[in-house]
Amino acid sequence: MRAVTVKPLESGSADVRDVPDPQAGPGEMLVEGLALGICGTDREIVAGDYGWAPPGRDRLVLGHESLGRVRTAPADSGFAPGDLVVGVVRRPDPVPCGACAHGEFDMCRNGSYTERGIKQIDGYGSELWTVETAYAVKLDPALAGVGVLMEPTTVVAKAWEQIERVGARSWFEPRRVLVTGAGPIGLLAALLGVQRGLEVHVLDLVSDGPKPQAVAALGAQYHSTGISDVVAGAQPDILIEATGASRVVFDAMANTASYGIVCLTGVSPVGRKISVDLGAVNRDMVLENDVVLGSVNANLSHYAAAADALAKADVEWLSRLITRRVPLDRFAEALDARPDDIKVVLDLTA
Repeated sequence: MRAVTVKPLESGSADVRDVPDPQAGPGEMLVEGLALGICGTDREIVAGDYGWAPPGRDRLVLGHESLGRVRTAPADSGFAPGDLVVGVVRRPDPVPCGACAHGEFDMCRNGSYTERGIKQIDGYGSELWTVETAYAVKLDPALAGVGVLMEPTTVVAKAWEQIERVGARSWFEPRRVLVTGAGPIGLLAALLGVQRGLEVHVLDLVSDGPKPQAVAALGAQYHSTGISDVVAGAQPDILIEATGASRVVFDAMANTASYGIVCLTGVSPVGRKISVDLGAVNRDMVLENDVVLGSVNANLSHYAAAADALAKADVEWLSRLITRRVPLDRFAEALDARPDDIKVVLDLTA
C-alpha cells in the first residue's frame, strides 16, 4: 500500500512510499483510509522541526487528522465493516501519570505519551491503517465528506470544556465570544460558540474570500480591523485565540471584558520578540478577575463531544471549510499553504 512517510528531524525527507499492508492485532480494526487533514503540525514535521519515529525505525508514517471506513472489526466491538471512523491521536504514557491513569491523557504530566503520526507511532496517512477499538470513534454516515474535520473539532471541544469549567468558578453567563483567527480551529471554535447560543465574532486579516463567507454563513460577525477596535465594540466575555501570533496573543490578554476568559489554542513560534507592557496586563487581569489558559489535544470525552457537534452542524457549511482536496500521489502540493486555504485534505483513495 501507499503511505506518506517522513524521516523526523530531516527536512525534505517526506514522500509517498510503498509499505507493507498493516495487520490488525487483537482488539484492533483494519480500516481503509479515506482522507487525511493537513495542518501546521504536519508541515513542521516535514520541515524537520520535530517528530519521532517508532522505536527501531528511522521513518514515520505521517498524519493525525484521520477519516476511514472499517474493513474488519473484532466481534462484539461495537464496530462493523462499513462504519465511518476516526482514530484518536494520543495514547497515554505507560507509567502512567495521574492524569493518564484517569483517562485524561491530553493532560499528561510527564510527557511520556505517544501520538499517531507525530510521536513514536505511525500515523493515519496511508491507504490502510489499524486502530485499537478503544481509540476509535464512530461518525454519522452523513459526515463521509467532512468527517476529516473531526480531530480539529476535538481540540475546540476541549477548549470550550475548559472555558466552561473555569467560568463555573463563579456566576457565569457569557453572551459574546471573540475568536481570533479564521483557520479550521478558529472557525470550528466559532461553530461551537454558535451551537451554545452565543453571539460570535471572528477576527482575521483577510477582508474577502472563503473565510468571511464561512463566518457569514454561520450567522456570526466577521472583522478584519484591529483587535482593540473589535473588543471595544463587542465586549466579549470569552476570547479564543487561534492564530498563535505573538502580538495577537498579548492583545487578546490585554483586551477582555471584566471577568473575561482567554483560551489560547494556537502555538506561537519561538525567537520572535515583541514589546509589551506586562505590568498593565497583570494589573488588568488581577483587578478584573481575568483568566488566561492554554488548551491542546483531546481525550476520548472530547472526541465524543466533537462527534456530537459535527452531527448537529450543517454539512454544507462544514464543506466550506475544506477548500482543497489533493490526491495522495501529489502530497507535496498539500503542504503548500495558499492564501484562500482553510483546510487542505489529502484524498487517500485517489
